[in-house]
Amino acid sequence: MIGFILIAVFLVLMFIGVPIAFVIGIVSFIGVFSIEALPEVTVPIKMLNGIDSFVLLAVPLFILAANLMNHGKISQKLIDLSLSVVGHIRGGLAHSNILVSMIFAGVSGAAQADTAGVGKILIPNMKKQGYDTETAVAVTAASSTIGVIIPPSIPMIIFAGLTNASIGALFLGGIVPGILIGVGMMIFLYFMALKKGYPRSERASASQFFKLLLETFPALLTPIIIIGGIITGFFTATEAAAIASLYTFAISMFYYKTLKLTDVPGILKDTLALSSLSLFALAAASALGELMSYYQLSVIAQDFFVNNVGTKWLFIIIIIFFFLFIGTFMDAIPAMILFVPIILPTATLFEMDPVHLGLIVVMTLAIGLVTPPYGLCLLLAAKIGDLSIEKSLLAILPYIAIIMVVLLFVAFFPEIAFYLPKLINPDLFI
Repeated sequence: MIGFILIAVFLVLMFIGVPIAFVIGIVSFIGVFSIEALPEVTVPIKMLNGIDSFVLLAVPLFILAANLMNHGKISQKLIDLSLSVVGHIRGGLAHSNILVSMIFAGVSGAAQADTAGVGKILIPNMKKQGYDTETAVAVTAASSTIGVIIPPSIPMIIFAGLTNASIGALFLGGIVPGILIGVGMMIFLYFMALKKGYPRSERASASQFFKLLLETFPALLTPIIIIGGIITGFFTATEAAAIASLYTFAISMFYYKTLKLTDVPGILKDTLALSSLSLFALAAASALGELMSYYQLSVIAQDFFVNNVGTKWLFIIIIIFFFLFIGTFMDAIPAMILFVPIILPTATLFEMDPVHLGLIVVMTLAIGLVTPPYGLCLLLAAKIGDLSIEKSLLAILPYIAIIMVVLLFVAFFPEIAFYLPKLINPDLFI
């Protein structure tokens, strides 16, 4: 009976617009208080234990690195470099939007930071150059989802912490799918640009390109330092995040000279505000996870799949549809905290590599960043472009389809994603 009450409370609170972190926390308190076998102190203890992790320090640090890039005007320099590479193609500014998102993904690990930083620059510029608002908003929001697929990726760090999967393997596994998504979006956008007559700029000369490359080279080194250090084992993901923050601060302050000490308090405030939302949701989800363990939901789920799902491939399809649904109203981090521990035993039973499962879950939840009612990246881009959510959703549907196609290829042909990790470091796989 109490289970039905908790579900009802969860749905009602979600329906009236209570933030998901508070919904999870309230349901956890009600559930634990209703069970005599669980002491009331269980909730705060589990919430503290849920965020008492060295790995989770990487979350605010990667967000800090992204904020430093945005405030240090490095995003604009990356846009200029991207425009010199693809600007001469029909719809060049939109192509550069996608390309800079792929580059930005190699630093921040947070799609929202990409949407905010790149969107504020490119959406108004695209509108001035004759792009319709729907395209400007859709391209910005859709390409920013690559930020959680190409390493470093905050959701991948969380998944690795939940499952003990190799962070290095997850990071390397996200490179090829992220590139495929970006290229797929560019191909679609090229044909749309031909149809709608979007403008293109003059081809940049070799001297202009190398000048921009030299200027942005310190920024481009950031993802190489991060990924290279993690893969070689020189430092952990958390240490990589700290180094990325310090390095980004240094080049913004002393090389580009676009950051002032007076900007730092505001940047730290923004970082704390954004990261606290994710970490509080994670803490609350840890408390709810204890409640779900009490009711043995992972055992129930495993029995269901064993008795009703005969193959790994059908299990994968169900997982994709499930997380597509969950992602429409819940952020990736609490979604993984709540449900990955439930499905992990079944995935193990089907002899599914945890890295493969992680790529599927992260890519599926990335789609949730652009699907309302949650759809945070779509909401941010729509707000910047002053476009209604309904029109934004219609415009972004083709890009969602591209992500889905790549996701299905990764799900059913995992060697697409595993080729690079196995080539670089076979020891990452057990």
